[in-house]
This record gives sequence, structure tokens and C-alpha cells, in this order.
Amino acid sequence: MSSALIAGLVLAGLFILITIGYINQLVEKGNLEKARQRAELNDRIRRCALLSDAFPGQMMTPALKLMLSRLELHLAERLLPLDKKNAALASRIEALRASVAQGQDIPVTNPPTKIMTEAQAKELRLLLDDLQALVVWAAKQRQLEPMQAKQWLAETQRMLVLLHVEYFTNAGKLALQQGNAHKARLAFERGLQYVRKQANQADYQTQRKQLEANYAHANQLEQTQQKPDLNEPSELTEGLKAFETDDDWKKNNIY
Repeated sequence: MSSALIAGLVLAGLFILITIGYINQLVEKGNLEKARQRAELNDRIRRCALLSDAFPGQMMTPALKLMLSRLELHLAERLLPLDKKNAALASRIEALRASVAQGQDIPVTNPPTKIMTEAQAKELRLLLDDLQALVVWAAKQRQLEPMQAKQWLAETQRMLVLLHVEYFTNAGKLALQQGNAHKARLAFERGLQYVRKQANQADYQTQRKQLEANYAHANQLEQTQQKPDLNEPSELTEGLKAFETDDDWKKNNIY
């Protein structure tokens, strides 16, 4: 066998090895990319389902339920080709299609929840933060039109205001039931302060009037009660302050 033939065989072998290595790298890269896509889609699907199920009944509307169902359906349909053997996913897609087909008649089964504690209020604010981020992402993915996204961001802000109103109102009423008009007045005052900070005051006239009436009532009762030491630490006072202080939303938060 001539040296030229041997050299040719060696070069051909090296070329084959390099080609096999390159193909393996492409396959591995493709598998990694598919795994990344599956993980990302699964995470977004989980977030959509969580938001759809976790919002209390007084905050969930058919329009919001429909929007979340449509986004989850879109994500699930993108995931299915990457996870073809997932029977649970296929079943979920069918259920989502049936729900979306009902349009504004989509059933809303979320039970109402009375927001009584700071922990509850903060948990709901985290959900609203996630909802805001989801809307921003959906707009970038062109799953929501710019005008739709703008409307949903405004609705998310409105839900945040109503959350504050409900929490401070319930905290104030609880304090009244406990016979502490000072704490009640403080809670109603915090709620009024938050509502008055909003630019679109006309949207919250009803809530403001209710808070003003509650505040006036608590203030009148406080005058007839022995005034407590205002420097004395109060769990409600500190909780209200913490909740109000912690009210800076992560406006640019995106999944």
C-alpha cells in the first residue's frame, strides 16, 4: 500500500471523526435547546394556571379568566410538539380550548376571600406583580395587542388600589369590633391616603367616600375613648406602615 493511499485513508478517517463530532455537537445543542424551551414553557404555563386559580373571586373577572386561559392555551400548544407523549398536557389543551370557546361566558369559580391580614395582602400583591409581568411578556410575544396590554396594565393597577382599599377597610372594621377606635381610624386613614395618591380620582369616588365615612365614624368614636399612648408599639400600626412602605412595584419585572 502506497504512502499516498495511507495518508489519504488517515485524512478520510480524521474527516469522518470530525464530522461525527460536529454532528454530535449539533444534536446535543438541539437537545439542550429543546430542554430549555420545555422548561421555559412549563414555567409560564404554571404561572398562568396559578394566576387563574389563585386570585380571589372579588378580583377575578370573566375577561381576566379568558385572557389567562388564552395565553396558557397558546403556551401549551407550543409545548406539545416538544413533549408529544405528555397525556396530561394534551388533556389540558382540550380543556382550555373548551373554556376559551365560551368567550365571555367562561365560568369563574374562584371563591371570594376576605383580605384580613397583611400576609394575605402581600401574597395578592405578588400575584398582581406576576400578572403585570405576564402582560408585558405577552405583548412582546405579540400575544396581546399593544392597546390590549395597556388596558390590562391599567386594570392591574386598579386591582392593586382595590386590594389596598379592602385590606385597610377590613383592618379598620376589625379594630372597631375589638373596641379600638384609634387603630380603626389609623387603618381608614391609611386607605384614604393611598386612594388620594391615585391620579385618576374619578375611578375611585365610591371607595373614597366609603373610607371617608368610616374614618369620620372611627374618629368620632376615638374622641369618646381614652386615647392610647401613641408611642406605644402596635402590631397593627407597624403592619400598616410596612404594607404601605413596601408598595413600590417592580414595574419592569419580566419573567
